[in-house]
Amino acid sequence: MNSTSSRRRFARATVAGIALTGLLSACGGSGDGDSSASGPVTLPFWGWANGQEAVVKAFNASHKDIQLKYTKVTDQLTMQKQLTNAVKAGNAPCLVQNTAEYVTSWVSQGALADITEYVESSKDKFNAGSWAAGQVQGKVYGVPTSSAPAFTIYRTDVFAKYGLQAPATWDDFIVAGKELKKHGVKITNYAGEDPSTLEVLAMQGGAHWYAIDGNSWKVNFQDEGTLKAAKVIQEIVDNDLNSTLSFADYAAVQRNYDDGGTATRQISTWQMAGMVQNFTKSFGKWALAPWPTFPGGTAKTPAGTNQSGGLTLVTKQCKTPQQAADAALWMSTDTAAVKTMASPTTGNGVMPALADSGVYVGEAISDKLLGTNYEPAQQIVKDSLNTVTTDWTFGPDWTAMFTEMQAGWAKVVNKDQKVTDLLAHMQEWTVDDLKSRGISVEG
Repeated sequence: MNSTSSRRRFARATVAGIALTGLLSACGGSGDGDSSASGPVTLPFWGWANGQEAVVKAFNASHKDIQLKYTKVTDQLTMQKQLTNAVKAGNAPCLVQNTAEYVTSWVSQGALADITEYVESSKDKFNAGSWAAGQVQGKVYGVPTSSAPAFTIYRTDVFAKYGLQAPATWDDFIVAGKELKKHGVKITNYAGEDPSTLEVLAMQGGAHWYAIDGNSWKVNFQDEGTLKAAKVIQEIVDNDLNSTLSFADYAAVQRNYDDGGTATRQISTWQMAGMVQNFTKSFGKWALAPWPTFPGGTAKTPAGTNQSGGLTLVTKQCKTPQQAADAALWMSTDTAAVKTMASPTTGNGVMPALADSGVYVGEAISDKLLGTNYEPAQQIVKDSLNTVTTDWTFGPDWTAMFTEMQAGWAKVVNKDQKVTDLLAHMQEWTVDDLKSRGISVEG
């Protein structure tokens, strides 16, 4: 993203601009990694994305002095748990795949190395929003790997069969969901372990769960934007418009979409890869539409959790941070590596974080999945880059907060509590958690 290219205005946590002291718990300075080592070095690299093994193989083939040792982790949330254990045990890998919402948390725990001096000269190769994703208080802790435009993907045959159009607003979405329900079809899926739906709708509504107020963090899980999101979600749950399939059984989730049991998803490009790799029946029957708006609102798409940009982070325990930073830069900028990861067939269908990422839209979406809808879908993706939220902040205890929210979200999906009950709990819990960490907070 450059200032001259508004369509790449990817929002990344305002932590990138924080220049305040005391907002993060005491975590010390960056590690004194041995960046002067000569000869071949082996860098452990943990990730979960499809295509990374091929990229690592290409890197190792083209580098004599640096070799990557790749370990595939199950998924994003498993990564946070395994990295926590590794940091505590003192055997964290040099490089880890991650996403923007976790950066502040890992910095506050003293887990990441400050790699500013090694990567700052490459800043202009990336769009500005993605570059900001790896920063906290002006220091760089990771190299961006992907951007994440957001949109709706829907079954054209199912919608046409019942006389429905792609929902333009969340009200339209609920109306369509009620019609589909009459025919045994769900309009969306809420996995009980994944509260990102609440986060991204709150973000779209203008919420600010975390914000900086003077020298303190301000917490608010009950602002107007969050309550707008809660209303939409509650109506979907109360009317049984959603499937409740867990991503723990990933194959079952994909079969449900492929069979037409659930008719829409709000996703980014990378999530289309799983559809391409698992579907057998519905190729060519999907199309893209803009992310639904709140009534009376303008087009606005979220930049959080599953829609947040990816990063390769360098850990403080890495003894060769310069080599690690160099490897991370290569994986994010080498043309062949970028194309591998951008493709939903060979990689994860991610939009690159590069300054010219728009040219990769055709690589990042599947003509096999979209059929005749492939060409118009490219414009939907490009347009979504203009509307991404620009003012969301990920708090310093995001990992712990999200874990706590998971338990409450499961109760929401199972109708054991209301969304507003969960929000009231998260307000109290998050304030108490930040205080327990010695972080100044109000709320």
